[in-house]
Amino acid sequence: MDDQNKNLILATALSFLVILVWFVLFPPPEPTPADPNAVISAEGQAVLPTASGETGVADASTAAAPAADPAADAPRIAIETERLKGSISLLGGRIDQLALKDYRVSLDKGSPIVDLLAPTGSDNPYYALYGWAPGAGLAFEQVPGPNTIWNAASTADLSVGAPILLTWDNGAGLLFTREISVDENFMFTVEQGVQNTGAGTVSLAPYGILARHGEPQDLKNFFILHEGVVAMADGELAEIDYSDMPDFEINPNEGARAEVTQVAEQGWIGFTDQYWMTTLIPAPGPFKATAKYDDRRDIYQTEAVLPTQKLAPGGNIAVTTQLFAGAKEWETIRNYQAAGAYRFIDSIDWGWFFFLTKPIFAVLHYLNALIGNMGWAIIGLTLLIKAILFPLAYKSNVSMAKMKALQPEMEKIKERAGDDKQKLQQEMMAMYKKEKVNPASGCLPILLQIPIFFSLYKVIFVTLELRHAPWIGWIKDLSAPDPSSILNLFGLLAFTPPEPGSILAIISLGILPILLGISMWIQQKLNPAPTDPTQAMIFAWMPWVFMFMLGTFASGLVIYWIANNTITFTQQYIIMRSQGVKPDVFGNIRSSFKKKSKEE
Repeated sequence: MDDQNKNLILATALSFLVILVWFVLFPPPEPTPADPNAVISAEGQAVLPTASGETGVADASTAAAPAADPAADAPRIAIETERLKGSISLLGGRIDQLALKDYRVSLDKGSPIVDLLAPTGSDNPYYALYGWAPGAGLAFEQVPGPNTIWNAASTADLSVGAPILLTWDNGAGLLFTREISVDENFMFTVEQGVQNTGAGTVSLAPYGILARHGEPQDLKNFFILHEGVVAMADGELAEIDYSDMPDFEINPNEGARAEVTQVAEQGWIGFTDQYWMTTLIPAPGPFKATAKYDDRRDIYQTEAVLPTQKLAPGGNIAVTTQLFAGAKEWETIRNYQAAGAYRFIDSIDWGWFFFLTKPIFAVLHYLNALIGNMGWAIIGLTLLIKAILFPLAYKSNVSMAKMKALQPEMEKIKERAGDDKQKLQQEMMAMYKKEKVNPASGCLPILLQIPIFFSLYKVIFVTLELRHAPWIGWIKDLSAPDPSSILNLFGLLAFTPPEPGSILAIISLGILPILLGISMWIQQKLNPAPTDPTQAMIFAWMPWVFMFMLGTFASGLVIYWIANNTITFTQQYIIMRSQGVKPDVFGNIRSSFKKKSKEE
């Protein structure tokens, strides 16, 4: 076997092996809780009641999830903006109903908009609440908690530029206020205040909580995707899967399974799903970030507890924090980061190849803004990647063309060397050195394509901008497989093809996977089929194996692969012609259909 064919076999085998491994590993696609408040002991620690009524000691003012079954008839204040719809319950002042107007559950006609937050009593309660943990001089009932009924200054909706004000008087000299505002996207601003009109100094600590009862109904449990807690603490990003939280050690200071991080300067903590996220963002300064799991009630919880403050008679305290609750839109999150949300762009799951996924998506985003279609943006991105790698591809293809021109000399060396493999190797290396040919150069462009392919796969899978993004005609969602099927002649027959994810879906090939196989097959025809029968068989089957393997991948990824094959074919053809090698593409295609005689 000559070295050129060895390189082609090696490069193809490496690519095939990686895709095969990738395909196998990543196939497509409540009881009454404890009181949330705490009492500071004589030693300055928080005493927390447990579900059994006993108490435990914590090292700071700590909050827990609210009662699981609040009064169904609690008054509510509506939330209404161009992008959000929901309400705030005056029971605890919780933000517990929120839907995203711009996003629907599916592409089906009449599909409902996406619900993000839901109150207790619903199928999957998920909500945000705020309050004060009591310190020295205060009892549970003297601070507002999850079950406090707040008074609204007005019944008007919460909307952009129209905040709401909630008040609560504890009847013992403390007047609590909470002003909630919302911007034009997904950021809420919560200002908690307290005024001391009594005669004694008190201590208390403000907190924010995100509580989720049970795992999300649409949990993907997909290895490439992080779902669960996402947190930033002074430059350190933490990601904790839902499945890992029940394995937390019991934290005696929290009275539950918990991991606690002391943030010194800047950070945030919350929950992230594939496309949606809720995040508590305190103002710059120290706070305690806690990820907690209550295995008795199956409640996942994140907390941001600010330092305990002393409030003298006649004094006031005001603390402002933010709550992000919405879609993980790259540009929106990037703008929030520019406005002060520290490294907020890292809340998107960029993965291990973040040094590639971040710039790849940034370019894809700008191309989409320029072109107005994400499918064509993917093709534009492919052109840019191939342009960047062109010097390497040029050198590789020139080397391969020289190797092809040296074929007669290689045959002479083989005849002279006979069975002496050492002599053959020495003469081959001498010839390569003399002619300045690198026999391994053909593998490098393919090897570089592998991390780019994986990075683009990650981008297409985790970024919201490709969800339900159309390309042309039948491709309505670039994040989903090609919906057409050869089994019903691409819609001509009144037959419903197998659902994505089923075993039969593998043979239910769509138009794009078939085009992918054809593009790989034609690319092979730049060179004659290997004379070795084993090599020839591998090359003959390779395009069609890839066609079936990638058939269930996201349409956006298949579009990239087709575009990459087409551009690579064009580059190789032009470079080979420039080096005096004239590929007989049509002749190689015709010969592949001819039956070889038995003598051959």
